[in-house]
Amino acid sequence: MANGQWYPPEWPDRIRALASGTLAPAAPRRAATVMLLRDGESGPFVHMLRRRASMAFAGGAYAYPGGGVDPRDDEHQVGWAGPTRAWWAERLGVGETAAQAIVCAAVRETYEEAGVLLAGPAPDSVVGDTTGEDWEADRAALVGRELSFAEFLDRRGLVLRSDLLGAWTRWITPEFEPRRYDTWFFVAALPEGQRTRNASTEADRTVWIRPGEAAMSYDRGELLMMPPTIATLRQLMPYATAAEALAAAPGRDLTPVLARARLEGDEIVLSWPGHDEFTKHVPNDLPTGGASA
Repeated sequence: MANGQWYPPEWPDRIRALASGTLAPAAPRRAATVMLLRDGESGPFVHMLRRRASMAFAGGAYAYPGGGVDPRDDEHQVGWAGPTRAWWAERLGVGETAAQAIVCAAVRETYEEAGVLLAGPAPDSVVGDTTGEDWEADRAALVGRELSFAEFLDRRGLVLRSDLLGAWTRWITPEFEPRRYDTWFFVAALPEGQRTRNASTEADRTVWIRPGEAAMSYDRGELLMMPPTIATLRQLMPYATAAEALAAAPGRDLTPVLARARLEGDEIVLSWPGHDEFTKHVPNDLPTGGASA
């Protein structure tokens, strides 16, 4: 492997099955992930976690806090501050109910997996400390889906700070993957007074790392990542501060990136439109279970 691109060996078989019509694509589940930034002396750092090797999806790969939408976030009115649901609906390219659920997923998953909460008691404030037994009990209830995010905010007297998020990009898991996600990527700055921790049962390590350093480690094959992760790291590299990245977010193109697979002669060509570095050429005559990186 020349770099750290995550590439499951079963992909060629699944691509052939999709092309032959014997594999029906799974419907993608809506999801959100957050690139949490904090400033350093020579530029911003981004918070990343390493997925446990035992995970069925992208085991051992570095990623950002995130996860799927909780259906209850569609149903309950959530305490809200910042741009309206209508504004977010237009920005994300979905209906208002779906927009609320996606933004809620971004904030909730960041709290569940990193212990960082983008919410406050007023529209112009944010909580300063989320540690302690009572906070941990509520976080565990959220993870266990015993408590909805709307109920959590109401119990705490908080409003979600949607203005602390910037929508960055959108990627959809390829049609040949058994687990598919329609994922919106956001940027956010670490709120003053809060700190990250590894609160996720799916991760065995967390790091604060400069985007350029993480990208170089990927290029050397030292850090394993999925295409959207390394793509977004490279996109963050030009920004000198977290505030600069957030200011750039409204101008970002949210056209979904979806991998394509096609047969060309004796090869399967796997590509991500607009991201040539991830193109793969896989021999089409490999035995079942084989793959070439």
